[in-house]
Amino acid sequence: MNKYKIMELQALTSTNYYFKNQTAFYRGKVRDVYTISNDILVIVACDRISAFDHVLPRSIPFKGQVLNAVASMFLEQTQGIIPNWKISTPDEQVTIGKRCDAIPIEFVVRNYLTGHAWRVYKEGGRIICGNKLPDGLNENDKLLTPIITPATKAMSGHDEDISYNEIIEQGILSKVRLDELCDKAMALFNLGTQYALSKNLILVDTKYEFGLFNNEATLIDEIHTPDSSRFFYADSYHKLQNEGKPQRQLSKEFVREWLMENNFQGLEGQIVPDMPDEFVNNISNRYQELFSAMIGSDIVKRNYDNILDTIENRVNNALDLI
Repeated sequence: MNKYKIMELQALTSTNYYFKNQTAFYRGKVRDVYTISNDILVIVACDRISAFDHVLPRSIPFKGQVLNAVASMFLEQTQGIIPNWKISTPDEQVTIGKRCDAIPIEFVVRNYLTGHAWRVYKEGGRIICGNKLPDGLNENDKLLTPIITPATKAMSGHDEDISYNEIIEQGILSKVRLDELCDKAMALFNLGTQYALSKNLILVDTKYEFGLFNNEATLIDEIHTPDSSRFFYADSYHKLQNEGKPQRQLSKEFVREWLMENNFQGLEGQIVPDMPDEFVNNISNRYQELFSAMIGSDIVKRNYDNILDTIENRVNNALDLI
């Protein structure tokens, strides 16, 4: 058995706990979510990976640890902008926090023309979620100013683009609340941008999710992770862009590109291609690379031995303290 297979066996694909006072369980694309006494969430960041709204067949070693650590750091850093859901992180792959009433809109902030926005643009689209883009842009060009391109948050299937005006017209949010959340999203993006630049990174685009806790806007879910964001390396951006070459980036976009090269975009009738061991290892290394770039040190890889028991014990101990 080669080393990649060993790594795959050590990944945390899923959990199936029943904690004291547990009232609900939900398995998302990446996270397993346990509700305790209807007001506390235990969220386990598993090593699953998704793309085009499909969970891929292979789990990625240390991915959940990277997501949990980066998100936890930024939740701490952004408390001055908006309160968030986090209470504690009792395990490398677990965050415990307040249960909020989720707002069914993702606030996607973009400062560069890449990913989904580029795919729409190159097909002739010039208006994205009500934002008008000029002609003559190239892939990965910087926009004149950051834009917000909201998307409906689907429980399953594809998230759908939606405009500012449509959110109000459909009664999803009031104008006052929508304006508040747009302002918070931009403030979070500005903080993330400045932090990224201090680490020789460009925050290209990202998504924020919000909820209400006692009717107060609250940041939920993850923030500025490689699953929710794209990053370019700042020192090589202009040279590569001027030469028309692909950007060096730290995000899931290279996974999407690989899937598209193998005829998968999540469309009906398409089959997820087999992911070779070497590719799985490459994804894991990319996540670890982002961790090192963002945190400033190499990841201390968690021990996967008896991981299910370890997580259960740590979560139970943490819940006893709440």
